[in-house]
Amino acid sequence: MSSVWTKGNMPDCSGKTVVITGANSGIGLEAAIAMAEKNATLVLAVRNMEKGQAALAKIKAIQLGVQAELMQLDLADLESVRAFAATFMQRYTSLDILINNAGIMNTPYRLTQDGFESQFGSNHLGHYALTGLLLPRLLSTPASRIVTLSSIAAHNGRIDFDNLDGAKGYNSWKFYVQSKLANMLFARELNNKLAEQGLSTVSVACHPGFSNTNLMSFGSGKRANPFMRLLTYLGTQPAHMGALPTLYSAASPNIKGGEYIGPDGRGGRKGYPTIDPIINRLYDANVSHRLWEVSEKLTGVTFAFDQQ
Repeated sequence: MSSVWTKGNMPDCSGKTVVITGANSGIGLEAAIAMAEKNATLVLAVRNMEKGQAALAKIKAIQLGVQAELMQLDLADLESVRAFAATFMQRYTSLDILINNAGIMNTPYRLTQDGFESQFGSNHLGHYALTGLLLPRLLSTPASRIVTLSSIAAHNGRIDFDNLDGAKGYNSWKFYVQSKLANMLFARELNNKLAEQGLSTVSVACHPGFSNTNLMSFGSGKRANPFMRLLTYLGTQPAHMGALPTLYSAASPNIKGGEYIGPDGRGGRKGYPTIDPIINRLYDANVSHRLWEVSEKLTGVTFAFDQQ
């Protein structure tokens, strides 16, 4: 794979419908801008509509005539996830690319509307449910893709099935790591299930390395303190670089399904998109199967792979 793959290498996306969660800032916004520049039809799925409007205005200013709309989605509320999916299904007859990008990091202990620990609930369960509910549109769209963002932090994670809600003790960083490992395992497990059915839809995981985004606001939506901003600036790459693994996963013709794409620099921290083989070590079939079953039970969402 080329070490200098950039968004300029993306093929034209005319006629493709793309949903991006958390598209109002950071990686999601950069991905949306790149997709707009390649003529995709965009749905920006955001929790904060005011910030979403600002992002939409920016995208329209960069790419005149872009087909894009804003839709509200709160991944910490399954009712909101269901409402988003129902509205999308009414408005759109196809879905070429779903980018599960939105996330919160290292937040104080709190529960979602449905009683899930917030990071596991928002980062993993919300995206699991969204993907399952949008699956009919994905399966009816030839060669569609599902891109789920994990994190370099997940590489040292584990799933604590006995304490998913944090009731037996909570460490904000460990629960973030757990949620991002869940994202990775979900993406690979989903691709396995799609492949088993002989379907053309594929699922890919990716991570942005160390990128300068608003995750350091700890889910508050506010700017991080000056010290954290300085550390972030010194130790990370800009968001437009961090978005490259997402864009490669979503648009490169080289994607087969099941890959884990990240920066090619030392330790996967910075650089251009490449396949990160660490997923082959981290993927555990027994853990992934259990995670799928737990996710299905908690959300009430079942993936119907025969809906075409």
